[in-house]
Amino acid sequence: MNTKRMLLIAGAAGLFAGSLSAQVATVEGRLSGIDSDTLLVDYFPISDLKRENLKTDAVAIRQGHFTYKVETGNMPAEMYFYAKPKSGETSSLRKTVSVVAFPGETVRLTGSIDDYQAEGNVFHKNYAEAAKGWKSAQQRMEATTEVIMKMQQEGQLNPQRIDSLRQIYQPIADEISNCKEQYIRKYPDSDVSVYLLADLGGARAKVLLPLVGEKAKTGPMSSLYLAMQDALKEAEARKAASQNIKEGKEAPEFVLKDINGKDFALSSLRGKYVVLDFWGSWCGWCIKGLPDMKKAYEKYKDRMEIVGIDCGDTEKKWKAAVAEHEIPWLHVRNAGQEDLTVVYAVKGFPTKIVIDPQGKITRVVVGEDPAFYTYLDSLFKL
Repeated sequence: MNTKRMLLIAGAAGLFAGSLSAQVATVEGRLSGIDSDTLLVDYFPISDLKRENLKTDAVAIRQGHFTYKVETGNMPAEMYFYAKPKSGETSSLRKTVSVVAFPGETVRLTGSIDDYQAEGNVFHKNYAEAAKGWKSAQQRMEATTEVIMKMQQEGQLNPQRIDSLRQIYQPIADEISNCKEQYIRKYPDSDVSVYLLADLGGARAKVLLPLVGEKAKTGPMSSLYLAMQDALKEAEARKAASQNIKEGKEAPEFVLKDINGKDFALSSLRGKYVVLDFWGSWCGWCIKGLPDMKKAYEKYKDRMEIVGIDCGDTEKKWKAAVAEHEIPWLHVRNAGQEDLTVVYAVKGFPTKIVIDPQGKITRVVVGEDPAFYTYLDSLFKL
């Protein structure tokens, strides 16, 4: 329903475990422009803002027709349908159909994979009407995003081009956000407003969430509303934590299970330089940076240890990624009582935090930045 959902989807999805009253949601499709006999579907509970319970399934499509049923518990599910990629096809450029499915109800998708309509309950009707307000901007954003992704695939992106593209992309994104904000302010009791708030996130959500009416708070999107309240509280905690994640500050202690199930304490590495690498198997830039990380580790492993802190993966996916990519350093999973991404004020992935032998933070690097490796070279004077 928006560009980040339609073009930058990394695939995956999830359902609800342990529901006392599992209900079935049905999606019926009649779509043109799909060159495949199989659709993959990614789905997750509408309240799963971090996509921690994601699952993927498949459904047969014949002459554009398909029917998909899934147990949703007692809350809506967000779903993404896309053609099963062909061999060698780049998944980041795939066209995706997104829809919200409600427990015990049927939603029908018609049109083409490029221009489709969802018909179901009053939510789908109201969303379709609201989306007319940003349809033109959405089309421009999708076209711009496709150019960016193709340039990235072909290795044509550099800092200058990224900056130029950002000057094109950002005003379009702002236009769409402004349209959504106007809708929320005009219809605070609408379930669509809660859904749009999840799209906006950040500072806008903080301002607009208190405007949501009682009807929307307690309606079908109530679980999403509560999840957003929690997310904003987490954002405030992250902001407060950021005051302590600075050069010269002591790195917060933590104890987590390592990949072998044993307790690992950060303080056990006192006396050596340590790099905390916040990553995930779902993070393209994290994986892309592994070869350079391995080279750095090989050069400095006698004086430096890397601790990979996996975020957002299931235990199975985490262990599979470490094995698949043959990552040689220490590994823990962010699954303790405290969320380390909050404690360490992580704003993006990957994030690398360098800690000196005395336990003090010396550098924080967000993203896969060559400056990180330059810093290591200067640190070890090579």
